[in-house]
Amino acid sequence: MTTYEKSVPGRRGFISEQSDVPVVSLASIMGEENLRKTPAALPELAETDVVRHYTALAKQNFGVDTGFYPLGSCTMKYNPKINEALAALPGFLGAHPLAPDGMNRGCLRLLAELEEMLCEVCGMEAFTLQPAAGAHGELTGLMCIAAYFEKTGQTGRKVILIPDSAHGTNPASAAQAGFTVRSVPSGSDGLVDPDALRVAAEAAGESLAGLMLTNPNTLGLFERHIVEIAEIIHGAGGLLYYDGANLNAVMGITTPGAMGFDVVHLNLHKTFSTPHGGGGPGAGPVGANKVLAPFLPGKGEDSIGRVRAYYGSFGVLVKAYCYIRTLGGSGLREASETAVLNANWLLKKLRGAYDAPHGEWCMHEFVLSCAKLKAETGVSAMDVAKGLIDKGFHPPTVYFPTIVPESMMIEPTETEAPETLEAFASAMLALYEDAHVNPETLHNAPVTTPVGRLDATAAARNPVIKR
Repeated sequence: MTTYEKSVPGRRGFISEQSDVPVVSLASIMGEENLRKTPAALPELAETDVVRHYTALAKQNFGVDTGFYPLGSCTMKYNPKINEALAALPGFLGAHPLAPDGMNRGCLRLLAELEEMLCEVCGMEAFTLQPAAGAHGELTGLMCIAAYFEKTGQTGRKVILIPDSAHGTNPASAAQAGFTVRSVPSGSDGLVDPDALRVAAEAAGESLAGLMLTNPNTLGLFERHIVEIAEIIHGAGGLLYYDGANLNAVMGITTPGAMGFDVVHLNLHKTFSTPHGGGGPGAGPVGANKVLAPFLPGKGEDSIGRVRAYYGSFGVLVKAYCYIRTLGGSGLREASETAVLNANWLLKKLRGAYDAPHGEWCMHEFVLSCAKLKAETGVSAMDVAKGLIDKGFHPPTVYFPTIVPESMMIEPTETEAPETLEAFASAMLALYEDAHVNPETLHNAPVTTPVGRLDATAAARNPVIKR
């Protein structure tokens, strides 16, 4: 029920005693013509009604604090509460962005040290902390690439190559930055085919600006030809862009700089364990090598200029700083190794029932296919995902990447215990059995939630946003 449905005429919450502060007429401030002619039609509720209503809604939410959240490509790992407490210290929480630098020296020192840490983690020369989130970081990095080519008189370099398995934000960001996007097909092994890339680079010729690449890629596979890929792009005069969405698999082990990348964006709100979802909060710092560092926001005469007010998403930056300082270099490496171990353990548990089209091993995540299951039983990846809800798990990403039919993209992260992974694997295998024995139960799932399966297409095309 909505608060309007719970409304009772005349019911009120707490009413304070009459104030001795003189009453000021709103009409004298706003003008009589700007005031309502009738009172707002607000629900009439007691304080207990309001508290219980919103508490009940909150209990229906699902997050990493309430259960396993294996959302592939989004790294929904548990967020240490000590980071929240530290970010809420008065000196951080109460810092005002317009205060003189002399009054915010502690905050500025934290930001400077975070930039140095990220440079070491990524093998870059410099970092900017301004971008608000991943896609904003992509745009910033691409703007730096464009500025570099303009500075060097290569204004004709307007083609960005992007693998067909890339995140959807990659081509969108490239187009927004003024580039033309051309897709590079993946090989049968799910990796970028150097021969196909070479052909694409040669076809672009003097128009080639670069390649956007996620490594490990969106199939959870490490691009083992990365050195050759870098040589192809650089040899053709282009630059290599690193989508840092999957850094969680390699931090502390290798760096984008060592792989040959020129510019990188990170998702601090994913890899470095600060909460994200629902549109924020986020942080998408961008790092660059010596070639592109002068073009970063606030880094020199060739800077592309400010891309975000003040110092970026400061609270998120504080939490990421605390996460890195807590773990240290060896801890970051252990986190990556554990994430890879958890993913491979889970892949081995599930690949006998579900198809795993890209091999026996993965990095921090993997992609299953329900195409065979659907052909045999009529149960789709979406049906399995909805069935997981009834078993108490948040579903993994479905139908992405699009190059795998009926795909399910699963990322367990390093923060989950073996018992949780075992329970999830058991649930997935039980759903596989249900699909063969009683597929109708999965077509109707979920049945344990306040509402049943929603029409996602209709909701997207005709959203109801009034309440």
